[in-house]
Amino acid sequence: MSFERLGIAAVNPGACGRDWIPDTAGDLLPSFNPSTGEPIARVRLAMEDDCGEVVWNALQVFEKWRLCPAPRRGQIVREIGDELRAAKDDLGALVSVECGKILAEGKGEVQEMIDIADFAAGLSRQLYGLTMPSERPGHRLYEQWFPLGAVAVITAFNFPVAVWSWNALIAAVCGDVVIWKPSLKTPLTAIAVQHIVNGVMARHGWQGVFNLVIGPDDAVASRLVNDRRIPLVSATGSCRMGRAVAERVGARLGRTLLELGGNNGAILMPDADLDLALRAVLFGAAGTAGQRCTTLRRLFVHEDIFDRFTARLTAAYGQIRIGDPLEAGTLMGPLIDEQAVTQMMEGLDRAREQGGEVLRGGRRLARPGHFVEPAIVKANASMPIVKEEIFAPILYLIPFSSLDQAIDWHNDVPQGLSSAIFTGSLRAAEAFLSPRGSDCGIANVNIGTSGAEIGGAFGGEKDTGGGRESGSDSWKAYMRRQTVTINGSGDLPLAQGITFEL
Repeated sequence: MSFERLGIAAVNPGACGRDWIPDTAGDLLPSFNPSTGEPIARVRLAMEDDCGEVVWNALQVFEKWRLCPAPRRGQIVREIGDELRAAKDDLGALVSVECGKILAEGKGEVQEMIDIADFAAGLSRQLYGLTMPSERPGHRLYEQWFPLGAVAVITAFNFPVAVWSWNALIAAVCGDVVIWKPSLKTPLTAIAVQHIVNGVMARHGWQGVFNLVIGPDDAVASRLVNDRRIPLVSATGSCRMGRAVAERVGARLGRTLLELGGNNGAILMPDADLDLALRAVLFGAAGTAGQRCTTLRRLFVHEDIFDRFTARLTAAYGQIRIGDPLEAGTLMGPLIDEQAVTQMMEGLDRAREQGGEVLRGGRRLARPGHFVEPAIVKANASMPIVKEEIFAPILYLIPFSSLDQAIDWHNDVPQGLSSAIFTGSLRAAEAFLSPRGSDCGIANVNIGTSGAEIGGAFGGEKDTGGGRESGSDSWKAYMRRQTVTINGSGDLPLAQGITFEL
């Protein structure tokens, strides 16, 4: 891995608009490697005035960028994808070093950015509006879509670059400009991506379409959330954060696109393929050290197979190789920081107090960094902690007796992101996918809760926020709709048969 090729130096500026702002006003922020606890590099934080400068510059660029033909915008985004391909190994390794994902997942996250660039390039020729029949003779009725303006994108540490791409690359082909506020836990990946994007945009004379501001929440995030010139704020993070963003943006009648907590569940029926289910559960629960919004946290296992599957699962957990995410063969890296370790240990203590039984794991490993064993807890659906999302590798096993019971328990949580059922029964699968089935934004049959493809809209219901990103028609979130009526006749009939004659 070459930090130099990614533009990472010992000290990095924390704001970039049309160019990097060298004298940002904030303190130095170290970025730590969660595998060792040691600092990697430092970032000079931006503050409110720096953020204001970036927003102002972005708005000036928007005035011209929105007039660039959408297919031309798509071609530029496609070139960003090409540059990401060239940097995939280095950038993927940096993702692993800074946020603790194993190398395969770090590179996979960069591949997701590349896929989004390809998707967005094609989308640039498909920003369709509908034509509707008018009830009035000689009239034409249709809709068209225009860019919104400046889009603020606030991202979390666990997907430090991919979620930015879901928003930024699609918003860009829609004609918007983007202001990115990344997590303070993973600033270096954001700086590296910004350098890559800057090179492409400079070649085409479009500096300032993609912007970066790394700064404290009370200065930078608050500025973006409260700024009436920013019509859309896309925020990924906790439910608590999402509520605060929604209230403040809503107070100024702006739009939000929220991707928040996910307390995801899966149902394991007695006729399921247990070999397939075991592999899906392992990745869903322990992948990314339980730090995905789609991590499997609750597994409802039919009582007829509960003991048999539990024995196989606990044995498989013993085979999970925990260690340096850059080493070949590692399946689980560290938690992001010491606070995450503490929250996991406190969560396990509360689970025990509420009647849960830790069947496997749950210990902190005696080595540098923030390494833990993934935990399996036998639980029941009435335990209050089961309704919480602890951002760590804790999997609750809950026995059930009927599918209706399992679906009721599955839906009885505040969050509603991803869900799954494992079954060989068409009837059980259809019940899970029916209006009385899963209440989540994502529902899977015979695959786990993690690993969504970019072609489908990603997001969830209830406290998950209701936002949709990535595929399908998620592009509409970044545009405004205009309904148009053209009267090509010499008459002036009114709709609904109304007459108004002098």
